[in-house]
Amino acid sequence: MRVILGVGAGIAAYKSCELLRLLTESGHQVRVVPTPDALRFVGEATWAALSGEPAPSGIWADVHDVPHVRLGQTADLVFVAPATADLMARAATGQSGDLLTAVLLTARCPVVFAPAMHTEMWEHPATQANVSTLRSRGAVVLEPASGRLTGADSGPGRLPDPAELFAVALRVLARGAEGLGLDLSGRRVLVSAGGTREELDPVRFLGNWSSGRQGYALARAAAARGAKVTLVAANVSLDDPAGAQVVRVVSARDLRDAVLSAAAESDAVVMAAAVADYRPETRSDSKIKKAGSDPEPLRLVQNPDILRELSGHRARPGQVIVGFGAETGDVLANGRAKLAAKGCDLLVVNRVGAGLAFGTSDNEAVILGADGTETRVPRGPKEALADVVWDLVAGRLP
Repeated sequence: MRVILGVGAGIAAYKSCELLRLLTESGHQVRVVPTPDALRFVGEATWAALSGEPAPSGIWADVHDVPHVRLGQTADLVFVAPATADLMARAATGQSGDLLTAVLLTARCPVVFAPAMHTEMWEHPATQANVSTLRSRGAVVLEPASGRLTGADSGPGRLPDPAELFAVALRVLARGAEGLGLDLSGRRVLVSAGGTREELDPVRFLGNWSSGRQGYALARAAAARGAKVTLVAANVSLDDPAGAQVVRVVSARDLRDAVLSAAAESDAVVMAAAVADYRPETRSDSKIKKAGSDPEPLRLVQNPDILRELSGHRARPGQVIVGFGAETGDVLANGRAKLAAKGCDLLVVNRVGAGLAFGTSDNEAVILGADGTETRVPRGPKEALADVVWDLVAGRLP
């Protein structure tokens, strides 16, 4: 695949060297197109050496090849990282004063912007208007990560980790190769991931084996299809997916509060988190010590049924609700009963235990629809299951 890696004039440009390495080592032909000021951060010689291709920033180099037109026409993906506020403003208004903005005007392939700037610049109404304009034209504009910025500042505006940007690039390239569009562009989606923990005392908790990998795959896939993604993560130790706003929670009640808040603005909700059905009736403020006799029986109380609550009180007309059912025994029978009880539109049912599903990189499932449909997804990467889920969601959105 032919990839144009656009580089804006931000300090985060150094991270794009790693993104370039990941793209080239995976077999893609990458041409780096920096803006003139981007070369103040990382020089042309570095880009040329890492890519094996020239990396001019102006439109007057190799004029006989008409690069300001040909590069965009022949690319399979244009990925801009970092995308500064200035660069996105020029792209949104159709300027073409350098090679990169000219390429953005001629590109007929998917275009992805990975913004990086200070929080105040990202949140400014002018930047948000430019982001909306670019998204309305079919570009994928990822949400920036939150964290340490230049100097002592911290907040939204950080460039996501190169490995996560690479994952987005691969998903966009795969869909482009299959002739599939950005069918979630302009949509807001909510994904939950991980496993909740219910504290017994400051040391111990009731929990489960969910790693959050499937939920994170769903978040990545949605971002690569153009969605604005909120990810509610319960006790997950994974890198934040590029393009997702991550909300961290611990318990089932924490997760319920975060999900209900985000669901109010979401077109689709995918509840991939493994939520504890029960919690201890009381939590000890101090560590429970071992005594000479058997401990008192542990009394449990029910947690809120978040999936049924979401399905029964939809926050928006036409909102699509997807649940997950981790089952043993008669998986299909259990799944059909759960689908009827929860009232969701789709239920992803998979077998767990004995090394299946939890903590693995692969999964297999049957996706049951409230309309009686059954979609079988054979064992494969969790990203493949994520794409099938979003295919079914996209077909049900109004």
